[in-house]
Amino acid sequence: MWNYTIDIKKKFVLRKEKVYLLSRKEKGEAHEFIDEQSRKENIKLSKLSQIAPVFFVKKKNNKK
Repeated sequence: MWNYTIDIKKKFVLRKEKVYLLSRKEKGEAHEFIDEQSRKENIKLSKLSQIAPVFFVKKKNNKK
């Protein structure tokens, strides 16, 4: 398993980006994915208040 640290420069300024509105289903799926990946320790809580958007891409067979 990898454990990376991203050191933020002192001059770093948080950027306010457009918020992507998620449907109730998408929000549930995002939370489910984040919870599962957190349990597996593939992702960890960030100390940074900057966030990354979540994208949903339909597969050809319409599955998740």
